[in-house]
Amino acid sequence: MANLDRLFDILHILRDGELNTAQALAKRTGVSVRTVYRDMDRIAAAGIPVEGARGIGYRLPPHITLPPLTLTAAELEALNLGLAIAAEVADPALKAAAESLADKIDAVLPQTALDEADAWKFAAAPFADAARGFALMPTLRAAIKARQKVRITYTSTDGAVTSSTVRPLLLEYWSRVWTLTAWCEARTAHHIFRLDLITTAEALPQLFTDEAGTALADFKR
Repeated sequence: MANLDRLFDILHILRDGELNTAQALAKRTGVSVRTVYRDMDRIAAAGIPVEGARGIGYRLPPHITLPPLTLTAAELEALNLGLAIAAEVADPALKAAAESLADKIDAVLPQTALDEADAWKFAAAPFADAARGFALMPTLRAAIKARQKVRITYTSTDGAVTSSTVRPLLLEYWSRVWTLTAWCEARTAHHIFRLDLITTAEALPQLFTDEAGTALADFKR
């Protein structure tokens, strides 16, 4: 039996909710107890919440398993907003569940730049002011689509507050943090803004067109 097939068989057995010893799992899958121990280590490393230990037995507690889902950007925004709100409530159990779910989502989302992604994570409170950032998304998304300038107020991580007129180009998700890539007219350069640090965003009547060096393609190059 191939390794992957055997892992699926073990998970199927454990779904009975009963305590299954390594000896019983070895007999049913046709391998040694030592191999079962290695398989259980692989299953645990994959993040599957199996309970038990060597010499005692294993069981898979009841969990809801969802089939593969394809989310739109708007659906992902709604999901993350709900998690952000849940993680800020006073209920410790609900807060822990929200953070655990966020970790699971992070684990399966595609990362366009893994090295840079960690730099965008919140240092202290993972969901600090997340709801405020999400509240600005409709304005920013509409401005990107309409090619409309936006006036933003931004509080940097060192507490400095600035106001800038930007040409919004792209919204991206970086491991639980949304960012706005824009051409900043004050800096005369592209800049990436964290949405949770933008306090206000006002769409201006002025439209913009791509000029040499200001387009998203120029930033990516």
